[in-house]
Amino acid sequence: METIRILQVDAFTDEPLTGNPAGVVPNADGLSADQMQSIAAEMAVSETAFLRSSERADRRVRYFTPSQEVDLCGHATIGSFAHLRDEGLEPGTTTLETNVGTLEIELDDDGTVWMTQDAPQVREVDVGYDRVADALGVDQAALEGASDDIPLAVSSTGLPFLIVPITYLSDLGSADPDVHAIDELAESVGATGVYLFTFDALDRESTLHGRMFAPGAGVPEDPVTGTASGATGAYLDRFGAFDDDLPDELRLEQGHYVDRPGVVRVRVDGDVRVGGRGVTVLDGSLTVPDDEADEILEA
Repeated sequence: METIRILQVDAFTDEPLTGNPAGVVPNADGLSADQMQSIAAEMAVSETAFLRSSERADRRVRYFTPSQEVDLCGHATIGSFAHLRDEGLEPGTTTLETNVGTLEIELDDDGTVWMTQDAPQVREVDVGYDRVADALGVDQAALEGASDDIPLAVSSTGLPFLIVPITYLSDLGSADPDVHAIDELAESVGATGVYLFTFDALDRESTLHGRMFAPGAGVPEDPVTGTASGATGAYLDRFGAFDDDLPDELRLEQGHYVDRPGVVRVRVDGDVRVGGRGVTVLDGSLTVPDDEADEILEA
């Protein structure tokens, strides 16, 4: 059996044990899909990134939740490149092959990682506020009151999310989601998960506060979600949420209700870019069973 190096990197933060924890396997060339899925299940964080060599880009990555492969993951990308910076990667632009295509990654001098996401796709959806309110465990009036100018819509910059505005932070914080109903709701509109947000943020410098639920992907509530943040930036731009004067940079708070606070920086200027920092909190080795072997991983 092979032993590999594996890390946990907390993304969208520079404080350990906050933000969104991601698994990172720096050298995954020899691993099969079944082995990667087993490792992700053993790590038991929302996503684990497996870095591989590529003939199309500087690197290839595959992302796995504890239950399935996903095409794109913001926080695991930020975590991966925060680790690579620790290992000596110089500031500048590099390319990353993903399941949705080749993306540009920019590393700033201060350690901020910027991820250019896929071309935005935004579409309104015909789904009742009563169904959405029941699934999220929120007051229907709080949804309808927040949606006078910005509707319910599915937005994607690599992964599709149902974007749901709500009036106040208290409404957001008191949400009591029904994971089965959210799974069915997301599936019915062709989304990976549901991103619930309010402009009533905690920090005066923040644009909004969000929560993301994706039980169908094995993530009941994600602490801080890069792909959903990029999708939300595209959504706000598409529907003119700032009277066609979108700020140069959006700051999206998330994770406070699961005790993992973090901030995602989003820039929308044709392309959608998501930025943040990361800190390594665990660096160790893991024994991987032979491919197709039904064995338990030993950490």
